[in-house]
Amino acid sequence: MAPDRAVLKRALDAGEREGGSVEFKERLTKDLHLADGKLESLAAQLRHRVLSGDGEATYVVGVTDDGGLAGIPHDDFAESIDVLSLLAEEADAHIESVDTWGIEDGLVGVATVREGALLEDDGHIVVGTAGHVDHGKSTLVGSLVTGQPDDGEGSTRSFLDVQPHEVERGLSADLSYAVYGFTDGEPIRTDNPDRKTDRAAVVESADKLISFVDTVGHEPWLRTTIRGLVGQKLDYGLLTVAADDGPTKTTREHLGVLLATELPTMVAITKADMVDGERALEVEREVERLLRDVGKTPLRVERHGVDTAVEEIGGGVVPVLRTSAVTMEGLGTLDDLFERLPKTGESTGEFSMYVDRSYKITGVGAVASGTVRSGTVEAGDELLLGPFPDGSFHDVEARSIEMHYHRVDRAKAGRIVGIALKGVREADVERGMVLLPREADPDPVREFEADVMVLNHPTRIDDGYEPVVHLETVSEAAAFHPAEGQLLPGDTGSTTIRFKFRPYLVEEGQRFVFREGQSKGVGTVTDVLPVK
Repeated sequence: MAPDRAVLKRALDAGEREGGSVEFKERLTKDLHLADGKLESLAAQLRHRVLSGDGEATYVVGVTDDGGLAGIPHDDFAESIDVLSLLAEEADAHIESVDTWGIEDGLVGVATVREGALLEDDGHIVVGTAGHVDHGKSTLVGSLVTGQPDDGEGSTRSFLDVQPHEVERGLSADLSYAVYGFTDGEPIRTDNPDRKTDRAAVVESADKLISFVDTVGHEPWLRTTIRGLVGQKLDYGLLTVAADDGPTKTTREHLGVLLATELPTMVAITKADMVDGERALEVEREVERLLRDVGKTPLRVERHGVDTAVEEIGGGVVPVLRTSAVTMEGLGTLDDLFERLPKTGESTGEFSMYVDRSYKITGVGAVASGTVRSGTVEAGDELLLGPFPDGSFHDVEARSIEMHYHRVDRAKAGRIVGIALKGVREADVERGMVLLPREADPDPVREFEADVMVLNHPTRIDDGYEPVVHLETVSEAAAFHPAEGQLLPGDTGSTTIRFKFRPYLVEEGQRFVFREGQSKGVGTVTDVLPVK
């Protein structure tokens, strides 16, 4: 949706006042404006503008010195914002947001520059939700991040379902994202998560962030749910079970995926307002039996307390609690849990991020989004993107980084980010690709060896069996060639796996899920066979 033109008009009107906090620039170029002497002069000018505006300045790009709307080509506009970002960094400031307008064949943009360098968040955990359709995943998350009770009709769910058909049907069909946080132990929420500025404000002000990857509960989209639980670098899983329905086949499917990925998991029994206490207790007991059946120990948070739940979660223990997005029962307890839960482990080593989705932003270009898997990435880093269908990797540059619509200088492992890329078209960026440092020497893989466990299959798995393999954000048909010729339900064995259509980056130790119809299993990569 195009930004409100009133923003542009206010900036133009303010720019008529000499010595104020608004600056007009037709364009900025690296060769001219970052040259010796020029950089220091422009940074000092920017600093003056910021101080004149009580900590905030506005730069209007694509406009002549007298305020005329010139408009500049997309590439020139992107370079101008890159240069402005470097000037802001030099002046101990940062670009908070950029709004753009199309002017004939060019762009005009308004960049808001704020005092202070961008701070790297110290605490950030990522939670993946799962559960049967209509068991209240999105509604629960919507009420958590806003602090608003649901109206009983899924009003807070609308903050996460972004596609028109999702809103109309009340069913999520793709992964959704939400965020809230804590400062000094107190929740920082958003009035309206649909507003980018609201989410950005949470990221900017909170000292601990909770990001949600909200998955899909409808059976036909199980593949998307697996992508959300396997392809993101999650710290915890949150499984929802509706008190009026109880555990279902899909509940068991989703729990199986959570456990297969060895993710510390908690269970929220939702819609407690719709049943009496006896029914809620009955569902709690059903959930406890389900957990014991898969070798896990349920822990009732109401009985044992939040401190015990935080200490015991993971391993063999799964905390269970009652909730209602309508009465807000249990949401305060979830706040306490999320505020106290630690990061499950920072990945060191060189930067890597598997691409989950891509999109195009006017004036910026191609953006690849996903969860940083390891290391740290900074704006301006030179990277590799691939593999492309022919197995090649292409040179790209991290033009800028956003986390929940808030621009950041850098992002480390576990952060859900969008990275604007220079040097590639958005149409060429595909899910399952990976971003790596320019100096990396990746070997794309068409085949790999793995140890697998068959969790469910109606018969035996023979040579040539072709399920879909879900590894990181890769979802690709692949052929199995078991070392012993076949695998039976419940078997553990070794197999060679070959992607059917193209190579991907696969590494030893990565875990994956495979699925075909009702058949499913898990595996671990033991060796890779690089493309020759």
